[in-house]
Amino acid sequence: MKKVLIMIVFLSNCFGSYAQDVQYSQFYAAPLYLNPAMTGSSEMTRIGVNYRNQWPGLDQSFTSYSAYVDHYIFSANSGIGLIVNKSQQSMANLSVSEIGVTYAYRLRLGIRSFLRVGGQVSYIDRDAYFGELVFGSQIDDQTGLIGDFSGENLGVGARHQFMDYGFGMLYHNENIWFGISGHHLTQPNISFLDGANSTLPLKVSAHGGVKFDLSGGSSSQLMGQQTGSKDLTLAFNYKNQGTFSQLDMGAQVNIQPLVMGVWYRGIPVAQKEQPNQESIIALLGISLGGGLDIGYSHDFTLSAMGNANTGGAHEISLRYSFLAGSAKGRGRTSSMPCFKY
Repeated sequence: MKKVLIMIVFLSNCFGSYAQDVQYSQFYAAPLYLNPAMTGSSEMTRIGVNYRNQWPGLDQSFTSYSAYVDHYIFSANSGIGLIVNKSQQSMANLSVSEIGVTYAYRLRLGIRSFLRVGGQVSYIDRDAYFGELVFGSQIDDQTGLIGDFSGENLGVGARHQFMDYGFGMLYHNENIWFGISGHHLTQPNISFLDGANSTLPLKVSAHGGVKFDLSGGSSSQLMGQQTGSKDLTLAFNYKNQGTFSQLDMGAQVNIQPLVMGVWYRGIPVAQKEQPNQESIIALLGISLGGGLDIGYSHDFTLSAMGNANTGGAHEISLRYSFLAGSAKGRGRTSSMPCFKY
């Protein structure tokens, strides 16, 4: 019975999440997904991949993937990027695919103080199969038998494509950063039904943090590779989309080549309807040298669904950074103090 109740909660979340974006625990390891103004922020060339498997302990789960590449053009003070996202919700066999291009311009405000402004244009494809869904109207309350017709005008499958737009700004110096981003600026219609209107709500994110150098000046940078670094970073990310609000806040300790971190996800104040305590996140990352970084994190569920029932969430990030193109600017250290994961 408990398993059935969990699946009912899952189904409710599944339908509710049709109008919500995928969230990554390692959102700084998905910089273009977080904020298009982060395009080229490493002032190198980056190739990255992110994978998330949420609630693997249930029969139905969410999986999401993100891949990106960005490059900084020193002569133009600009970053250009390409991002590909895909998510799958198995309850309704719903998949969302996105491909987008991003651009950011870096404006110098001081000696080591910068403002980055960026934008994103994406093409999104939503594909769903409703043939396996069971609605309450199909169930005979006397016999429990399931009928063929639900009365819902969904059909067996549906597909919908549309354009989407995002914008972001990011201020930073060597020790602090603060950014804001907005996605789905035109709030496009995502309904599968002809003549119906179901908008994708605007998603707004505010994120920032501060880095404390613990190396005592013993760290060094050679051709974009940091050695001997020790630092503590505190950061947050607040996001709002429609009626959904979420706050991530945490800390990471970087003792090259290891990064260890812990995050809290939720709203740590009383809510009108119910407490919003989602998860505690543990993270471990390692720099393997040559510009290759790997991160793993696990979400321990705090909500009523329970970690033992859902299995929490597993997330993996891979990133490869290198210097490419013109020799101008090679060996220059980026002043971006952001999290690695």
